[in-house]
Amino acid sequence: MASLTYDEAVQALADRGRFGIRLGLGRTRALLRELGDPQLAVRGALVAGTNGKGSVLALAGAAIQAAGLRVATTPKPHLVTYRERLQIDGRPVDPVTFARLVGEVLPAADRVARRHGDPTEFELLTALVFRWFAEQRPDVALVEVGLGGRLDATHAWDGGVAAITNVALDHMEQLGPTVEAIAREKAAIIERGDVAVTGASGSALAIVRRRATRVGAPLTVVGPAPLLGWDRNGIEVELPRLGRTQVGLRGRHQAANVAVADGVLDALEAAGIASVNGSARRAGYARAVWPGRLELIGAGRRDVLLDGAHNPAGAEALAQAVDDLRPFLEAGRLTLLTATMADKDVDGLIGGLTRSRELAGARIVATSLDAPRALPADALADRWRALAPGASVEAVPDPIPALERALGGADGPVVVAGSLYLVGAVRGRLVDEPALRDG
Repeated sequence: MASLTYDEAVQALADRGRFGIRLGLGRTRALLRELGDPQLAVRGALVAGTNGKGSVLALAGAAIQAAGLRVATTPKPHLVTYRERLQIDGRPVDPVTFARLVGEVLPAADRVARRHGDPTEFELLTALVFRWFAEQRPDVALVEVGLGGRLDATHAWDGGVAAITNVALDHMEQLGPTVEAIAREKAAIIERGDVAVTGASGSALAIVRRRATRVGAPLTVVGPAPLLGWDRNGIEVELPRLGRTQVGLRGRHQAANVAVADGVLDALEAAGIASVNGSARRAGYARAVWPGRLELIGAGRRDVLLDGAHNPAGAEALAQAVDDLRPFLEAGRLTLLTATMADKDVDGLIGGLTRSRELAGARIVATSLDAPRALPADALADRWRALAPGASVEAVPDPIPALERALGGADGPVVVAGSLYLVGAVRGRLVDEPALRDG
């Protein structure tokens, strides 16, 4: 087809959004066959789980880079530019290449549609991810599952290592109403011949174990690394063989994620894919970054903490992190800028956030997003008033004026949470990174 501009390529993908979420592997497998099965050119780890997938990619990816190897990653969703979803060594694909890839995949999608139906936006994105990886030939690919695992488009690839960070209630409409049902969906990414690792526990772990046993995949179960301390810049943990280790990601929950990441690196070595020694792991974990996830940035003299917590488990982790970080942040009352999607567990999200002593007394600025599923700011503010009586709550419908309102109050840190789309809008306004400019 005719060459596309970057904006046309993004629009062509977005137009596929009308097909919604349609779980199943038939269309993705057919699309990859049309493209010559590029997924077969790369090996690595497929990472599923309710929370922590992106942190595991960031930590393991940083360590692989520190070992002098090229690593491809697929963080999602993007915050500022669609190109963030395809990265090699932490740098997103350039706009011209992205547009070319979309132009190459669209005709294949049209051919597939005649027999299998129209591929969705995410299925199309998965295909172009693997086409680019096949061109670039990274040493290792770390691929984040989109939704669940068993029927997610990314499961059309088996890289040799399967990782499941944890299992909690989320996306219950698609994955099932119980932790056990969700665990079955996630455990299905473990295939015969894989080396597997998980941080799951309880009934979810039992299901992951059964799946690994059924397919004969060796499984390593890791618990959270012992937490030794934390400060403004991250945490310190104790890891097997490494001892005291600095982690550049904030929040106690990263003790669990770095343990899984370390397990993934062990699994990659066991699978004969890549070897990352102790010094590279130390260096990588210390300098790992994960934008928008307990990321601390500055707005003038103000501390702004960005976090994409969008479900109750994520909200509880953020609540604990805010209380832990409070002594290391600027003085003054906290302000929480928040937005969410209407189909999320809004009450559970608010309940999780108010577990924080600091956030329970924060000034709340509720806003909304330009998205079909977004909860209106007034409705979100009403839920806060109902669940946190006495809280100072105001609604500002547009996120940028809402950010200005949050920053324009009295001195004190600003926490931005509830939706990664909100975090992306705020980060795009406050942080200028040349690699993320699409123009």
